[in-house]
Amino acid sequence: MRVRIICLGLALILASCAPPPPPNPHPAPPPLRAEVVPPPPHERLAWEPGHWHWTGAGYEWIPGHYVERLVAGHWVHGHWVLRGDTWVWDAGHWA
Repeated sequence: MRVRIICLGLALILASCAPPPPPNPHPAPPPLRAEVVPPPPHERLAWEPGHWHWTGAGYEWIPGHYVERLVAGHWVHGHWVLRGDTWVWDAGHWA
């Protein structure tokens, strides 16, 4: 019985020594770059602004481009969102 209590105590002590999880897998994205938006080639297109893409080692700029309107509605731009302690890319979509 005494050995079980000692083992349980050691297990609790060791569990409390575990390092905390990292606060963020990557830093916040840099500020957006200014872009010149060219006129659309035709009216079925919507402009998706450029954005930063996390590569696993750093951010890479993805230039803006036109996306084809496949459904009725308006284009919601993709954007970075801080959820808890993690930055998450919320992709652009039609709404």
